[in-house]
Amino acid sequence: MRFYRVLLLSAVLSLSMSACITTNSPTTGGKGVSYGDSKAVETVSTDLGSTDIQMTAEKMTMSMLQTPLLQDIIRQRGLLMASPVANKTSEYFDTKLITDTILTQLQKNGVRYVIAGDEMQNQTDELIRQNQTGLYKKSTAAKVGNMQGAQYRIDGSVSSIVKRDASVKDVYYKINMRLIEIESGIVEWSDEKEIRKTLRK
Repeated sequence: MRFYRVLLLSAVLSLSMSACITTNSPTTGGKGVSYGDSKAVETVSTDLGSTDIQMTAEKMTMSMLQTPLLQDIIRQRGLLMASPVANKTSEYFDTKLITDTILTQLQKNGVRYVIAGDEMQNQTDELIRQNQTGLYKKSTAAKVGNMQGAQYRIDGSVSSIVKRDASVKDVYYKINMRLIEIESGIVEWSDEKEIRKTLRK
């Protein structure tokens, strides 16, 4: 009798677990749209793509975290900021994807950063709203003049060389990143990522 109870319990548990298991197969919408793995290698074209951004951000983040200076910045609660990455290629892509990904990964490792100059308008608008519209209690409104300046700035550039003939298109990318002390202008860290993509017709 006990054997049958154990067998029945095992069967019930198996059914319960199978009901909870979800598969990793893509979910297809009405017009053939499907979800894929965001980390999968993207080889649609020779343009700079999601895989290139992920590889670059990972390399730069790990390289920066290995420098003694960045460990000092973390210990001293220093602040970083990121300037826009210069796109020196002939194609359009949002270079902010690179710095945003790097900053997110750095923050997960204890680095603090402030918003960049091109994002300052939203911050300024909010301070004005809290202090000049009369809508907020003065005791709870954020005080003007307390924003903190960064001591270090991340910037970089993306360059490319394109070669092609009747059957092959070859694109070489070089992505450079730097960490600069704002007060002195000294480049304290730099690294680069090289990517080559070839398309054969």
